[in-house]
Amino acid sequence: MRRHFSAGVILTAACLAASAAAQAPPSGHPLVPAYPGSQTYQATVVSAFDEFDMPTGPSKGSKMSKSEHLEGKVTMLSYLNPKGRSILEIFRNYEGGVKEAGFETLFTCKGGECGGQISIKGLGYMPDGDSRYLAAKLARPEGDVYVALHAMTIETKIVIVEVKPMETGLVKISVDALNKDLDRVGHVAVYEILFDTGKADLKPASGGALKEIAALLAKSPTLKLYVVGHTDNVGTLAQNLDLSKRRAQAVVTALTTTYTVAPARLQADGVGPLTPVASNGEEAGRAKNRRVELVKQ
Repeated sequence: MRRHFSAGVILTAACLAASAAAQAPPSGHPLVPAYPGSQTYQATVVSAFDEFDMPTGPSKGSKMSKSEHLEGKVTMLSYLNPKGRSILEIFRNYEGGVKEAGFETLFTCKGGECGGQISIKGLGYMPDGDSRYLAAKLARPEGDVYVALHAMTIETKIVIVEVKPMETGLVKISVDALNKDLDRVGHVAVYEILFDTGKADLKPASGGALKEIAALLAKSPTLKLYVVGHTDNVGTLAQNLDLSKRRAQAVVTALTTTYTVAPARLQADGVGPLTPVASNGEEAGRAKNRRVELVKQ
């Protein structure tokens, strides 16, 4: 999930007081407890496995200059700040707490130093004078934890990502499913071939899909395929064209070496973001556009 930085809802003082009074004290997160006196502002959202692009540098225009693409358990928290406490006091307490817990600070900024307002879900971000932002990382053998925190005049928003591999094997491709789409429309998208962001190295979880593709080719000895890489539109066109071709070549290399498919039956190429199947305006669409397609020669 690419989460959005949003300005939030501006309430009158009376509405804020009523909202705070109606909320129970927040339970927070074991690794990042709520600042004493805070009240839950928005319902906590927990996703067992999702994605989040955590800013680790100031925004430039409407985009992040630097970020960490994270996948794992995502927890989103939103608190009303207690009355009589400054943004600096609240922020320094959170900052000290995460440092004491062993987190390493990746990036921190104040107000305009953070750049302009950008759209990344889950983390309300609109530089407004004394607002402060912190990105931090805790390295653990069982999986790293990242915290993104934004303290603002009215509220404090926190996103916690506990990095872990996705549970795989829940959706399986098959020789029959691949063959059906190839016969019907001449191409098939394979989303189970996985890469790290910006890289062309196949993840181990891609093995099941590669095995099925090899089985398809063994079952149809005259079948020849173009292996075509596709990306979203994040980054430059030149970068994405190069990345998509390198990813397609990585698939061909794996099929011809590990799975002994004859090289003459496969040809790799990449078209980057030039043939999207969904809008790149939202992460759900970008995820659909990041794919490897098999095309009948």
